[in-house]
Amino acid sequence: MQSFPPCAELHLHIEGTLEPDLVFELAARNRITLPYADAADLAARYAFTDLQSFLDLYYATMDVLRTEADFADMTRAYLRRAAAAGVRHAEIMMDPQAHLIRGIPLATCVNGVSSVLATSEAEFGVSTLLIAAFLRDRPAAEALDVLRDLLDMKAPIVGIGLDSAEVGYPPSLFAEVYDVARSAGLRCVAHAGEEGPPSYIREALDVLRAERIDHGIRCLEDEALVERLVADRVPLTVCPLSNVRLGAVDDLPAHPLPVMLARGLNVSVNSDDPAYFGGYLDDNLMAVGETFGWGAAELAIVAGNSLRSAFLDDARRSLLLAELEVWASEQERDGVVQHPRTR
Repeated sequence: MQSFPPCAELHLHIEGTLEPDLVFELAARNRITLPYADAADLAARYAFTDLQSFLDLYYATMDVLRTEADFADMTRAYLRRAAAAGVRHAEIMMDPQAHLIRGIPLATCVNGVSSVLATSEAEFGVSTLLIAAFLRDRPAAEALDVLRDLLDMKAPIVGIGLDSAEVGYPPSLFAEVYDVARSAGLRCVAHAGEEGPPSYIREALDVLRAERIDHGIRCLEDEALVERLVADRVPLTVCPLSNVRLGAVDDLPAHPLPVMLARGLNVSVNSDDPAYFGGYLDDNLMAVGETFGWGAAELAIVAGNSLRSAFLDDARRSLLLAELEVWASEQERDGVVQHPRTR
């Protein structure tokens, strides 16, 4: 019996799945000399004090991605691991600007990732969609140019997102980018309320007209905002281990996730950048389950939220919700009360 519920992962940066072993494998393939002794030495550096300290290493290790095959291998490795974690659908963010500014053609990164996503359901049992995320600490005009290039090349993206350093870069800076994306029929999500204030969540909703908020944990500081998010069932893609690793919360017991769930917010659990933040989706579910004493009922709620908040077609959504119902029934039949410890 599966230990974790079938679910969707809605907050995942594909570049954040680069495990140290793969970094070294790609470096050797591309004849790149890394400033680390070995994979263990690199892994030891995956300790961060804030978002910026993570981003510095994130962009440095990303430099090993040079060819379509590199992007494909990274994507394939994630999907293999995600399938083992119970992920049945993944909406994967990619940062095209991070590759363009180091001289990698747009087609290389897009084609490398999308070539694997095209067969992900057949190969891994995981349906997938691709989201182009823009770096908010770079000019909005640059993001608009990249978006237009993506549209011109008919890139297989379902939507756009907004990520990277949050503080000092309010969502409203990217209003035109989101207007163009929406006019092109793309779905809209945005990071807000991780390190940035609750007002960034409001801006993402009101100015960008974002359909999902990535993170959103600081919404609890604004009671009127909480009431709005609950009433409108706005999805919040929460990443517990990431929030702890980056210092957004002091430790996992202090994480607001249980309060958010109790308040009726539409929260799901996600892994963000799992290679850097201590675990994939099952690791996150295990950690919150053990910390907060969650049983199958709570896991089924967040899994159901993820499936209902995904940009899925009705047939696929219905199929996955039916799988979740079977999982929940099996847990109840077998008397599973507490979160299963599988490791």
